[in-house]
Amino acid sequence: MRRTLLLIAVLLASCSGRGERGNVVVVYVSEDRVFSEPILRDFEKETGIKVRAIYDTEESKSTGLMNRIIAERENTGADVYWANEPIRAEVLKQKGLLQPYISPSAEGIPEKFRDPQGYWTGFSARARVLIVNRAVKIKPRSILDYIRPRWKGRAVIANPLFGTTTVHMAVLFALWGDERAEEFLERMKENRVKITSSNGESADLVASGEFDFALVDNDDAVSRMRRGEPVEMVFPDQGEGEMGVLLLPNAVMLLKGAPHPENGKKLIDYLLSRETERKLAFADCAQIPLHSGVDMPPELKDISHLKTLSVNYEEVARKLEEIQPLLKEWVGY
Repeated sequence: MRRTLLLIAVLLASCSGRGERGNVVVVYVSEDRVFSEPILRDFEKETGIKVRAIYDTEESKSTGLMNRIIAERENTGADVYWANEPIRAEVLKQKGLLQPYISPSAEGIPEKFRDPQGYWTGFSARARVLIVNRAVKIKPRSILDYIRPRWKGRAVIANPLFGTTTVHMAVLFALWGDERAEEFLERMKENRVKITSSNGESADLVASGEFDFALVDNDDAVSRMRRGEPVEMVFPDQGEGEMGVLLLPNAVMLLKGAPHPENGKKLIDYLLSRETERKLAFADCAQIPLHSGVDMPPELKDISHLKTLSVNYEEVARKLEEIQPLLKEWVGY
């Protein structure tokens, strides 16, 4: 019996960060592996610190590792969590699973993209943009164009039960209040907005000319522009009195009880650096740096030239769960 218990303890240790020896850091990563892995390999080369990375699967994107962190709360297996948006970071903060760390690399990142107590910090954001077919003569300029008669049956949006569209809907409910947000959904339905399986499918339907525009992440638009497809990208709601474009930054945080906290802090410093933001801007993910003045490809705009939507992430985290039944009903589940 004693030998069996010892074997179980060894196996548990080998599956967690506490089983690692030497100069190592363990990071859970929700950002796509194709974009995040090269950054982590560069960190290894430049610091000599071995990175053990565990990535979210496509099937459980953004939630699988968050749930793992919650399950491991008494014996965390990682030092750092690299989330692909800050809403899950806020959930973990509310559950007491993070420890604050204010990185010197965060200097220059606008305060609205940082937790005020240092529990998480944003970097390298996706913008929620309109991809528009070039043949459309009068371009949509706002997400409110989804409910305008001109675009009846001509617009498409990804299923709001998944991915960044879910987050965007939660942001609207937090910003507008339930009554106005529910009215927006109903008017979208009346305007015959088509629901697709993903941002990518939405972008393809616009590129083919089957629909005029869609709300997608900016990388969905940029990738098709670079392939020479007949589309352009519009940063929505930039006019006076309009809400601004929604930016969804990556978020990095130090986990409470991290087995290698000092190496975790070094990794956080690296991810928040201007150089990391430059690399992610020029990668295929085409993410927008949150430090102003970072070099970027011509398709992107410096954050200082964008009117951005202010987000209360704590409230959005609550809304994210609260509106799920309503969204399921809206898409016909």
